Amino acid sequence: MTRWLTEAVPRGRVAAFRTLIYLFVAADLVVFTPWVRTRVSVPGDLYQPLLIGRLLPLPTPTETLVTVIFWALLALALLAATGRAPRLLGWAVCALYLEWMIIAMSYGKVDHDRFGLLVALAVLPTAGRARHGDTTRTEAGGWALRVTQIAVICTYFLAAFAKLRFGGLDWLTGSVLARAIIRRGTDLADLIAQVPYLLIIAQFGIVAFELLSPVVFFLPRRWRLAMVGFFYSFHAVTIATITISFAPHLAAMTSFLPLERVRPLVWARRLVGRRPAAPTSTPPEQTRMGPDPESLPLGDQASVVGRPAGP
Repeated sequence: MTRWLTEAVPRGRVAAFRTLIYLFVAADLVVFTPWVRTRVSVPGDLYQPLLIGRLLPLPTPTETLVTVIFWALLALALLAATGRAPRLLGWAVCALYLEWMIIAMSYGKVDHDRFGLLVALAVLPTAGRARHGDTTRTEAGGWALRVTQIAVICTYFLAAFAKLRFGGLDWLTGSVLARAIIRRGTDLADLIAQVPYLLIIAQFGIVAFELLSPVVFFLPRRWRLAMVGFFYSFHAVTIATITISFAPHLAAMTSFLPLERVRPLVWARRLVGRRPAAPTSTPPEQTRMGPDPESLPLGDQASVVGRPAGP
């Protein structure tokens, strides 16, 4: 079990995952959860902190507190994405983002799609230093990725458990998806809803897929990546039909992928390097004294073996 938990991975994969996660945190602040800053206009009496907020305890959000957290977290997340000071910046981002989420989720609604992301932020500082493209393997980085993977799969499995615990078998045969389509469905969802019993079949399929999600750990590498691809396709359909985004969960799920192969900066350098060089003018002396142009070899090709390059 210990060997499985600490299975070594390339440091380049850890570096790529770290960059992606911290860039997502920065994007989350300005794209997905900027509404958290509006919580300061809500009366303090409505702030019902989560259990962790009561245990610490954390102060009731004020405009100053939320503004400081927003700008500090944004700056530190962008710095952490560079890979510098992974422990210091990693722990700082983890603490600030946890407080950001406590503020967001302490007004009556708790989103379960951020569990994997929070776990990733908690374990990345333990992975140590890692550089993009580094092929040396690290057990500390492997443990960080494995724990994140477990959190991602627990999100699925425990979601099915919650459905059956609170909704019972009626969740499978009820009108859960029908209500979701009425509230926030798209034109594609309206077309699907017209097919008899298709929504009921989809509800059975959702619970089955969530309960069977731990199987991903027992599959060979190729089939494991295929199953992760199915996970992503499931969320693509979810967004396309009922416009529910699981963006933080999808970011954490990249812990399953061989991210060390994705190197956009290297690809960009290679693309720039393939541009043809600008033609250079020939000095007058070489024009007068050089060999006849028709006798020169074509391009960069070497001359035929056994024959001179010139006339």
